[in-house]
Amino acid sequence: MSSTADSSSAPSPAISPAQSGPVDRAQFIGWIAMVVGMFLAILDIQIVASSLENIQAGLSASPDEIGWVQTSYLIAEVVMIPLSGFLSRLISTRWLFVISALGFTVMSIASAFAWSIESMIWFRAMQGFLGGAMIPTVFATTFIIFPPEKRNTASVMIGLIATMAPTIGPTLGGFLTQSLSWHWLFLINVLPGILIAVVVGMTLHIDKGDRSLLKGFDLKGLVAMAVFLGSLEYVLDEGPKDDWFDETAIVYGTIVCVLAGIYFFWRMFHYDKPIVDLKSFADRNFTMGCVFSFTLGIGLYGSVYIMPLMLSRIRGYDSLEIGIVMAVTGVAQFLSAPIAGKMTAKYPPRVVLGFGLLLFAVGLAMHGFNTSEVSFDELILPQVVRGAALMFCMLPITNLALGTLPPEKIKNASGLYNLMRNLGGAIGMAAINTLLDKRIDYHFSLLSDHINPASTAFKNYLATIMARYSEMGIADPHAAAMKFIVNLVTREASMISFNDVYLALAATFFIAFLLLPLAKPPRANAGGGGGGH
Repeated sequence: MSSTADSSSAPSPAISPAQSGPVDRAQFIGWIAMVVGMFLAILDIQIVASSLENIQAGLSASPDEIGWVQTSYLIAEVVMIPLSGFLSRLISTRWLFVISALGFTVMSIASAFAWSIESMIWFRAMQGFLGGAMIPTVFATTFIIFPPEKRNTASVMIGLIATMAPTIGPTLGGFLTQSLSWHWLFLINVLPGILIAVVVGMTLHIDKGDRSLLKGFDLKGLVAMAVFLGSLEYVLDEGPKDDWFDETAIVYGTIVCVLAGIYFFWRMFHYDKPIVDLKSFADRNFTMGCVFSFTLGIGLYGSVYIMPLMLSRIRGYDSLEIGIVMAVTGVAQFLSAPIAGKMTAKYPPRVVLGFGLLLFAVGLAMHGFNTSEVSFDELILPQVVRGAALMFCMLPITNLALGTLPPEKIKNASGLYNLMRNLGGAIGMAAINTLLDKRIDYHFSLLSDHINPASTAFKNYLATIMARYSEMGIADPHAAAMKFIVNLVTREASMISFNDVYLALAATFFIAFLLLPLAKPPRANAGGGGGGH
């Protein structure tokens, strides 16, 4: 069931997707290895997030510098994802994945032994860039080697892995850091990375590279894309920290992003051999699939980001306690995956996706009414609802986006589809940080109005706190009591603001649900579904 490459004047090798019958055993083993590689690449974003303070201490970095351990990885990865379609046509899917897995592994070792924050940032950037190709190639390979009747089962596994990795990242990261050291956040990738490269190299013969693509290689388009996506990720990541355009670097970054973006899109539509083929957006289902993938990125990465933030700020949980709470979502995803797979096989993608979007909105909205005393028990049901909803969203979105495209467009389109999910996560987290800061200031100003010396309730409460501190022998009980009250107001203002953010996220998914009629039912003879093109 191997496919051949057309080395004529065609822009990319021809691919013959599987039509029916059993999947070749060697290719299936290679595909399993690819899925594990994708898991490592996605996991490496969140596994480090829970232990940034430990890395900061180990490398003697400042709070401003340590954030670049994440930012550099994300910027580099977001550049590689759309580039992977071209590279897989140039050197074949197999060799691109092998190089990506080995490069990711080598840079994991380098990151573990980084001697300074500068070296860590560079190693993380290379790790994100080299590992970024492992994500979209899995989606494209699934539509190539699996016949239509088996794609839902394969998509269930991909969806489960892609959504499980960010969920269990904080748990695993906290455990490794507390049990061993932060170095093991990276060293854990070494053995799996080597095995993955070896297995894929030996088994996955699905296409051949087309070296003729190097003729007329769009170097200017590549540079424009890297500058555009890199500066966009930088602005989104650093903007909320620096109050956006109050910081000169953010202003310059935005100007560079806009200019590079304009040139990039102009070149993609006017150059005869563009580095990224944007013509896939002419397919309405692919476009809508990217919109829903963008929305899912907001919810997936946004919810995984905001929950640990809330639990650490409001409840004072450590990384391991936060990981235990987050594990509930992972369990719900695992248990709901078979149900989501059966529903996706039985019902139209729009129906399953509509159910998933509404369920996700409900799960997020349930978090919108928490109090500052929220406990593990109260978080279980919303986490279960949201975890189950992820699977009902992930599977039909993939089928919707890639299921109506002709086979020769799948590789390139898969990169764009995955890029939209990452951009959704980046933009979502930037919006969350900005909204959170604004709402905390707003709610603090409202609540602080009640700290009024003329208020009898306030005077009684202040007297009670002062009496308690006096009994404890504190020298200035009034100052201590006022500090306690200000911290209390800050905590409550923060809690209400977290609720506002959750409700805003829920509204985003409800709006996405309203856009569902714009997607068309996939045709039975679609290229991605049955190879009919």
